[in-house]
Amino acid sequence: MPKRGKKEEVCVAEPQEDGNEPEVKKGKKGAGKAAKEPEPVVLYEDAPDNVTSADGKKSTLKISSWNVDGIRAWIKKQGLNWVREEDPHIMCLQEIKCAEKLLPPDIKDMPEYPHKYWACPDEKEGYSGVAMLCKDKPLNVTYGIGIEEHDKEGRVITAEFDSFFVIAAYVPNSSRGLVRLDYRQRWDVDFRSYLKGLDSKKPLILCGDLNVAHQDIDLKNPKTNKKTPGFTPQERQGFGELLAEGYLDSFRELYPDKPSAYTFWTYMMNARAKNVGWRLDYFVLSEALRPGLCDSKIRSKVTGSDHCPITLLMVI
Repeated sequence: MPKRGKKEEVCVAEPQEDGNEPEVKKGKKGAGKAAKEPEPVVLYEDAPDNVTSADGKKSTLKISSWNVDGIRAWIKKQGLNWVREEDPHIMCLQEIKCAEKLLPPDIKDMPEYPHKYWACPDEKEGYSGVAMLCKDKPLNVTYGIGIEEHDKEGRVITAEFDSFFVIAAYVPNSSRGLVRLDYRQRWDVDFRSYLKGLDSKKPLILCGDLNVAHQDIDLKNPKTNKKTPGFTPQERQGFGELLAEGYLDSFRELYPDKPSAYTFWTYMMNARAKNVGWRLDYFVLSEALRPGLCDSKIRSKVTGSDHCPITLLMVI
């Protein structure tokens, strides 16, 4: 499979990941087998936003999240125009792949978000990294989860507000050949412990690229991706254990049976046009915030990265 540039953390490790089923082997000459008909393309339609909670209260908080696959390229693709149009109170970005000192002025000086926070790897330029842009100043902001093995890769920013925390995260990928699966499992345990510590103080909203498709419905081809990073039994179990601690996958809470809802598509094999993708990006909420949940959106038509943005609407 051709490599996609130098991106180290691609959720596509097997040939099937381009969205096609394994090629049917040709029979013997003269067998006369008909070619398999291509499956019809089923696109996801993002319905109009629901801006009220179940008890009729109007949304007071809007958070968006987007894995931008390189912030400098994303800005050139007019990513900031979408941010201004969407106009969230908090904008979280993952895989910015840029040291803070090298950030373009377009975003560093963005007046709509006077409070900006960046977490970048200690050693690797052009790798990982997360950001959080806020209209209102948080009470406190921290970086990482307090464990050096994880924090050196620039994967977590936590912002504390009056009545809740927001955590922007870029969860490690298990990598091609699952060479980092053991590390990913350690991360899952440690990150879950970190979240529980926060949740004991205030409810939380976790958002970002969590690098797992939790259920079969969350990717196009589950049968052929059982050993692919992002869909191994271990990673799916890790996410299930997080939810079991008292958290909600906000999208599935509202749309438990909605198919074809993906947030990532490989650049290869025209996967996005065919909607052969994965749902890797999430808003995960403390159960205490469930009454305020209005909507959890997948902006699947928005381009500029191999991921699309997602948006959460809440009453806080």
